[in-house]
Amino acid sequence: DLSGSITTPDVKLNLGGEFIKESTATTFLRQRGYGWLLEVEDDDPEDNKPLLEELDIDLKDIYYKIRCVLMPMPSLGFNRQVVRDNPDFWGPLAVVLFFSMISLYGQFKVVSWIITIWIFGSLTIFLLARVLGGEVAYGQVLGVIGYSLLPLIVIAPVLLVVGSFEVVSTLIKLFGVFWAAYSAASLLVGEEFKTKKPLLIYPIFLLYIYFLSLYTGA
Repeated sequence: DLSGSITTPDVKLNLGGEFIKESTATTFLRQRGYGWLLEVEDDDPEDNKPLLEELDIDLKDIYYKIRCVLMPMPSLGFNRQVVRDNPDFWGPLAVVLFFSMISLYGQFKVVSWIITIWIFGSLTIFLLARVLGGEVAYGQVLGVIGYSLLPLIVIAPVLLVVGSFEVVSTLIKLFGVFWAAYSAASLLVGEEFKTKKPLLIYPIFLLYIYFLSLYTGA
């Protein structure tokens, strides 16, 4: 009678210059054609991006644009055209949502109204600008109109303090609307409009009056 035993040969893998002994189970799977179950994909560096980078959010860029809107005087040296020429979505959306939050006063419908007016009001300004011969994209108008709500956010706490003084309150409201409208118009109304500038500045001014009325409830 013949008797004996067959030992499973050791299989070694050459990984990076080092030999690693495989286990019996691993060898069995490979011999049966199931080695693909043991394969591990390398991590793709593209999948490990930070969340802000994945969402295309540049906080430094947003902060710079906020300063450009709040300080629209050319003498301050800001490159204000970056607000128009390099539009983004998340910054204006954050400003619009923040303005919506401070406008609540228990009436939650105002949030949807402000967002709706931002989107369709910007669309109206965009269409009017194109009709008048302006070279501007809808995304640029959306970004400028959204960022230019910042002056109204700045005057909001002041109105809470001087709300009982009607004359002072009215002057601050006018100042805030002129500030916001000037900041937006100075970016959207270029030299290409020539004598047609008032036709675009006026609806921008009315748009911010409407934004303020949503905040005050007037």
